[in-house]
Amino acid sequence: MTYDGSSDKGLSKNERREAAREKARALREQQKKKDRRSRVILQGSLAVLVIAIVAVIGLVIVNSVRPPSPGPANMISDGIKIGQGFKAVPTAALQPDASPVPSKTNAANVIDLRVYIDYQCPYCGDFEATNAAQIKKWVSTGAATLEVHPVAILDQSSLGKKYSTRAANAAACVANYSPDQFFDFSALLFENQPKENTEGLTDDQIISLTKKAKVGKADSIANCISDQKFKSWTNAATARATTGPLAGTDVENLSSTPTVIINGKKYGGAIDNAADFATAVSKAAGDSFSEDSSATPSPSPSAADGN
Repeated sequence: MTYDGSSDKGLSKNERREAAREKARALREQQKKKDRRSRVILQGSLAVLVIAIVAVIGLVIVNSVRPPSPGPANMISDGIKIGQGFKAVPTAALQPDASPVPSKTNAANVIDLRVYIDYQCPYCGDFEATNAAQIKKWVSTGAATLEVHPVAILDQSSLGKKYSTRAANAAACVANYSPDQFFDFSALLFENQPKENTEGLTDDQIISLTKKAKVGKADSIANCISDQKFKSWTNAATARATTGPLAGTDVENLSSTPTVIINGKKYGGAIDNAADFATAVSKAAGDSFSEDSSATPSPSPSAADGN
């Protein structure tokens, strides 16, 4: 029964008072029911929200405690070592939180070349363009080994696309799945090096370069690049290099790229002068080379070597 006041006429004062009290009681009851419904809805919404928050927190915890994955195979030194005939020296993968293991010492008559490079770095591109041909000759004949350490210190120069990291990850993917094609793939990355302050190559473009290098396990490498499988290793290897020391060398830490090391000693000459570099390599070789050995680095580059 509701009361709208229209039937109050003819009622006594007490009856009107009682009717008013009844109306007020009915209104209070309606409000209580409404409040109960609101509380039920609110509690249900809060329950759903709490479940969602718990699920997100659980996912974060699971991800945070997930064991970090090892680095790429054949890069236990944080670099891949290429020997005669461009064959990679096989190694196990570097385990999480482990320190890089220096590569084995070369024979006395084989120069040990190591380069720390960022594929976005224009100076690394200059060094590659200037010295690639003679390094290729030395490695092919067994006069030298080349150990390449990809790092990522120039992500800020690719308009948010983190090309340095993506390229280093791609290099790690090739080292892991098709190490004997690493030399050619690394060279292709420099031949197609993007300029600073551009987005860099897309993942699809990088994948196309792996195919041009005729890698094995191309599908696995493509997935590795797209998924950035070795991104965490790239970050860790970069941190290890920049804090140093560089294992097996006299270099305290990586302060710039390229950093070129000849038989454990940092090369201090011009990176864009092939003759200077060849002379430094020849000097480092000393008397360990036979003058008539086909594996002896020439102290002066030929015209085909970049001059």
